[in-house]
Amino acid sequence: MKFKTHIYFLLYLFLFLNISNLLYSSNYHKAYKAENISRYFSAAVSIYDNDYANSYKNLKQIENIKLNHGNFHNNYQQTLINLGKFREAYFFSKKLEGKNLDTFESNLIIGVYYLKNKNSKKAQKYFKKIKDKSGKDPLKTLISVSLINWTSFTNLNLTDALSLNNNIPKNFENVKKIQNAFTHCYYSSNQTDQIFYKLHESEEVNFSRYSFFHANYLHSLGEGKKGEALLEESLKNNPRNLILNQLKKDIKINNNKKFVDKFDCKNISNVIAEIFYVFANSLSSQSIYKLSNFYLSIAKYLNPDFSSYQILYAENFYYENNLDESKKIYENISRKSSTYKWYASKQISKIFLLKKEKDKAINLMKKTFDNMKNPSVYEIYDYASFLRRNEKFDSCIKNYSKILKLIDKKNSLYPKVTDGRGICYERTNNWKNAEKDFLNSLSVQPDQAYVINYLAYSWIEKGIHIERSLAMLEKANELKSNDGYIIDSLGWALYKLKKYDESEKFLRLAVQIMPSDPIVNDHYGDSLWMNKKNLQARYYWNYVLNLEDAEEKLKNTIKKKLIFGLQLE
Repeated sequence: MKFKTHIYFLLYLFLFLNISNLLYSSNYHKAYKAENISRYFSAAVSIYDNDYANSYKNLKQIENIKLNHGNFHNNYQQTLINLGKFREAYFFSKKLEGKNLDTFESNLIIGVYYLKNKNSKKAQKYFKKIKDKSGKDPLKTLISVSLINWTSFTNLNLTDALSLNNNIPKNFENVKKIQNAFTHCYYSSNQTDQIFYKLHESEEVNFSRYSFFHANYLHSLGEGKKGEALLEESLKNNPRNLILNQLKKDIKINNNKKFVDKFDCKNISNVIAEIFYVFANSLSSQSIYKLSNFYLSIAKYLNPDFSSYQILYAENFYYENNLDESKKIYENISRKSSTYKWYASKQISKIFLLKKEKDKAINLMKKTFDNMKNPSVYEIYDYASFLRRNEKFDSCIKNYSKILKLIDKKNSLYPKVTDGRGICYERTNNWKNAEKDFLNSLSVQPDQAYVINYLAYSWIEKGIHIERSLAMLEKANELKSNDGYIIDSLGWALYKLKKYDESEKFLRLAVQIMPSDPIVNDHYGDSLWMNKKNLQARYYWNYVLNLEDAEEKLKNTIKKKLIFGLQLE
């Protein structure tokens, strides 16, 4: 809250300084009345909070300011685009053009508006204008070149179009590969199939997304079976890819007619929408969420029937902590299909958990899962893991067991499922089965540092296999260096073997990495006591009593230590 208050102060200060420079101009005197300043400040804060509806309400009332100040222009255009008011954004941008106040963004909006309305000639005119206003911004340059290229293709042959793609800046080679694939598709080139294969089978970059466009292209040629086989192969390495799973279901179940995600590579608006998605996704990965949302909104306008754009939009709001807006978008996504409903329910449940509404999260996941007709092993795994994380251990065991009846040891899920079920068994005091599951998990995938840690620490706590546990934990520490939990377990194994000097060194490091962990601090206190550092030991035990996460049982044990010292068995 203090951080947000600080940001609001800076926003207000920035606004005040900008307005102060203009107050003495007679043209601005009336516009900058206190009420208008207040409205713009409220709008700026709303934009910061991604509350575009409130921003629109305030900016709409201060038209004069908007038409005479660059910051107002940008904020208003951003607000309109994010609210999906593209027609209004177009007219506002035309007003700016009439006053010679046009910008990169305003020309982009006008050009996209003409493109959507199938006027490529006019669209290109404005895309050429944005090139002039790109300056040295590499992304703006890339956008302008891409848009000019695609609006030129209607008058070019394939060879000339591919040659035009060479204008894409060299540092965007991957974008060029994507656009070349779409160019072949647009011209129905006999190399399209080969070009798409080469793209999504790349070992350097994960282009699995483009399996969707490849399969979609094959389907458009009447080669649905070939497209389905392609999707099956791609899903082996990317089993969670939503658009691939949905297209597979559409081709197989929906009689090749009704597709949830619609894309036509011969529709320039569809192709450019995907190009904007590439830009938006790149910006999102760099945590530049507001600009990402701006380009995503353009993508949604150009192709409103593609779920990926909505999903990234919801993710951006989630990462900016605008949970209500994120939830609203996920609820819309959930209505598209059972595939998207399960994904959306998982995301909404995360939002409920962040809001400390655990019961709502559990009820939503249960209801959604129970209504699924034939959940895949991955969907069952998701649900079982959700139950484990939320301490529904009996149901967790039941669902992990379902998966193990459907897969064998060669399946990549096997070590994860046996590990997950082992944790649930351990938490329900069924150590025999827990130990068996952990060992089975490690037999298939022996280098799982956290599974090693869980099993070895459990053995140490039970006073068994201490030497073996120490060797295992040394391996885990090599696999995951500087992990506080593993270092704590390693120090604790040394403690149990009465190697107190070595134990203290590891446990000190664990405390440095995890200073607020009650168990780690308790362990360190014990090692200090055994090294005759009683005053320091009591300091760390006392510290545990003040930690919020310390369980009552641990606190009671520590209170006894503080009175009687460490009582050895």
